[in-house]
Amino acid sequence: MAKQIEVIRTLRAPIDMAWRVWVEPELVKRWWGPRHFTSPVAIMDFREGGRSLVSMQAPPEMGGQVYYSIWEYVRIVQHVSIEFIQSLADTDGQLIDPTTVGMPADFPRDVRTVVTFRALSATETEMTITEYAEFGSISHFAQLGLEQSMEKIAAIFS
Repeated sequence: MAKQIEVIRTLRAPIDMAWRVWVEPELVKRWWGPRHFTSPVAIMDFREGGRSLVSMQAPPEMGGQVYYSIWEYVRIVQHVSIEFIQSLADTDGQLIDPTTVGMPADFPRDVRTVVTFRALSATETEMTITEYAEFGSISHFAQLGLEQSMEKIAAIFS
């Protein structure tokens, strides 16, 4: 069972633009969630100690359920790193037990997430997203979902 998952991608974007995909609600909505999922809600309070509320919605053929998450920011170093704790929530941003929305019993309550940025040139940025948790039976799906979200981020700059 994975205790961390990680995806590294080179984006065709300067570091300030790569940074914005984590800050601007309309950009977050374009990439949050795996392939074929949408993100109808992104209420961003992007600051240390802040809490953002984001959602992802399954496509109709997968039931169309909407899942909400809170991102509680621990540390932000502009254009260098973002550290936050992800947790499932209800529509009001109150933390919930993951099993109440159909997740397996070993689904992690909290996922420590660290995003790092490294300028490779004036037009390219390396972004690394690492999630730390005991992923249990969803390890493979967590990795796949993170990879697909990163693909959606990269597509913003294609």
